[in-house]
Amino acid sequence: MRPTKVKKIPNFQTEDEERAFWANHSPLDYFDVSKAHKAVFPNLKPTLKSISIRLPIDLLENLKVLANKQDVPYQSLAKIYLGRQIQLEKHPARILRRTTSYKHRAKTEAA
Repeated sequence: MRPTKVKKIPNFQTEDEERAFWANHSPLDYFDVSKAHKAVFPNLKPTLKSISIRLPIDLLENLKVLANKQDVPYQSLAKIYLGRQIQLEKHPARILRRTTSYKHRAKTEAA
C-alpha cells in the first residue's frame, strides 16, 4: 500500500543528479495521485538532433530529384522515408498506407 504522506522532492543541482534520483525513486511517493489531472501540451514539438550522415552521391541526387518532384526539402523527405522504414521494421505485418501527401507531411514536420 502507498504511504499516505507525500515526501518532499529534494532540490537538484544538475539534470544528471535529478535523473539519477528518479531512476531509483518512485514518483508515487512524491506526488498526490488523487490531485492529478490530465495535461494537454498543444504546442509541444519533438526534440530534434542534428546528425551527419555520409551518403553515396547518386543516392543523394536521387533523393533531391524525388524531393523536388514533391516540392519538399530533401532532408524532410529523407526523414519521412527513414521513419516509414523504421515503422515497417517494428511492425512488419502492418501495411503502412500513405494517408497524407509527402508535401503536407514534410511541411508539418518542418513547422
